[in-house]
Amino acid sequence: MELDKNSETEGKMNIPFSPPDISEEEIREVTDTLRSGWITTGPKVKTLEKLLTDYTGADGCVCLNSQTAAGEMSLRLLGIGRDSCGIDGIYGSEEDEVITCAYTYTASASVICHVGAKPVLIDCREGSLEMDYDALEQAVNEHTKAVIPVDLGGIPCDYDRIFEILERKKKLFLPSNKFQRAIGRVAVVEDAAHALGASYKGRMVGSIADLTNFSFHAVKNFTTAEGGALVWNIPDMDGRELYHRLQLFSLHGQSKDALAKTKPGAWEYDIVGPWYKCNMTDIMGAMGMAQFDRYPAMLKRRRELIHMYDSVLKPLGVEVLPHFTEEHKSSGHLYMTRIPGISLEERQEIIEKLAEEGISANVHYKPLPMHTAYKRMGFGIEDYPNSYKMFENEITLPLHTKLTDEEAAYILEKYGKIVKKYLIK
Repeated sequence: MELDKNSETEGKMNIPFSPPDISEEEIREVTDTLRSGWITTGPKVKTLEKLLTDYTGADGCVCLNSQTAAGEMSLRLLGIGRDSCGIDGIYGSEEDEVITCAYTYTASASVICHVGAKPVLIDCREGSLEMDYDALEQAVNEHTKAVIPVDLGGIPCDYDRIFEILERKKKLFLPSNKFQRAIGRVAVVEDAAHALGASYKGRMVGSIADLTNFSFHAVKNFTTAEGGALVWNIPDMDGRELYHRLQLFSLHGQSKDALAKTKPGAWEYDIVGPWYKCNMTDIMGAMGMAQFDRYPAMLKRRRELIHMYDSVLKPLGVEVLPHFTEEHKSSGHLYMTRIPGISLEERQEIIEKLAEEGISANVHYKPLPMHTAYKRMGFGIEDYPNSYKMFENEITLPLHTKLTDEEAAYILEKYGKIVKKYLIK
């Protein structure tokens, strides 16, 4: 797409950053659930779990109330951290370490703290938002139990490289329970909050890592308002056992869910552990079922918008993410741009100028070592120079399936004009 230099979009538009794409299909499905008399975890959640299992190619799926819950339950299932009781009742250790990238949202790392393990943050590669794989290799030691790669913006990490590193370092791995022994190396717990529908070398995200966690939050490509899913690929583990354990973890350790208790005379239940409450409701599941039917078209639209953006911004010198390559296909969750050489103050000027034109922009992300919580843990941004360089001139433009071609053209016209002077200084 090329903009007509002799014409401008008439009138000021008001373009939100990422509104949810809700159609009459979702409204009908949710209304049906409300009228059914069954609104908590039930048949629609079970249906969505089956749809997601088949779509991702995973061995199984449990839907929960957030990706954060899914990430935490993944670590608890693995028995990582002093506060985690694994699948065979063995608690982890406060010496357990989990590695993730400093350039991410807090949920990638906070779950490590939730289970009483030690977060190990590594820098991203120079000029990239992916973790530094050489730094990953150096960070793996006898205390390492898992690595959490982050598919930022919906672009899969280099999973061949990650698995090659972990296989080569497996002699250092000291499993403490049967789940860890079944994997036989440091576990790969993929943060795919942005990446439902993405693929890596022909394999769908969800069928690659040992455990993969998706987000269905309101701003995500696929939404259930809040919500998420945990999928797994553990050939040497009984999937029914994993599913049952996750059901226990997500519903107070109660031996029967509400649906099972509705069977005649089936009120009796046991509490087998003092666990957690993070199940998905059928209202959310109903939204997910309707979104699932629409999702291929929604991904197609995101790809169209990305091509429109790329065709105008790349020739200007704006740096953008490689969403579609021979190696991977992105879910197109975020359109992240970088204006080389600008300062933090100039970045803020650009965002404010976009706001004056009615365009909501964002920044993804402020690296974790810049936040108070992680500073208190001893992390400092001076140790993550690549992350800081990527952060200081990053601007994320609206990218969602409610955008019209006219709105996309308006964004490109205004953004192109605003950043031009910063690109030629």
